[in-house]
Amino acid sequence: MKSPTAKRQDFLDRARPILDKDELEIQPFGTIAKLSIALAEDVCRASVENLNQLVADTMTLRDMYKKHHWQVAGPTFYQLHLLYDKHFNEQSELVDAIAERIQSLGGISIAMAHDVAETTIIPRLPRGRQPTSAQLSRLLHAHELVLLEARTMAKQASTAGDDGTNDLLVSNVIRTNEQQVWFVSEHLVNVPPL
Repeated sequence: MKSPTAKRQDFLDRARPILDKDELEIQPFGTIAKLSIALAEDVCRASVENLNQLVADTMTLRDMYKKHHWQVAGPTFYQLHLLYDKHFNEQSELVDAIAERIQSLGGISIAMAHDVAETTIIPRLPRGRQPTSAQLSRLLHAHELVLLEARTMAKQASTAGDDGTNDLLVSNVIRTNEQQVWFVSEHLVNVPPL
């Protein structure tokens, strides 16, 4: 009969990944797989580079909403708790749409937290809880960064003839972020007493 330690080691040995398979990549990051989408490879490459920046920033903004959802406090707790979660879900949908566009252009989307942290231009938040006004201000700043780059990228995609990327940026990314800015901004308006 095996000892509990030996049984545990047997279990761990069976649960180990097949490490020699880690080196296999079917497409290295930064390369373009030529797909039959009637776009030149250089157009696809430029859009993929732009969209990878945007996916990193959108993932960061999405995660900001979840952090603030968990850490919001004060008299507007309930309203902001719900709003932050709604915006988190909408940003999650954008992340998926952007990443899928990258893949449909023949590229590889960044996907892991460490790659996002290395790529995003959105300033890192402190780990601790911030007052509501700071949360709202930081969210608005992040939205503005995303909107600035999305508008620039949409123009570049349009000029290059990448209508699919332009449509995603204008119809999804820009419109969603503009509406979220409106909702967040309304929480900063000081209404005078009657």
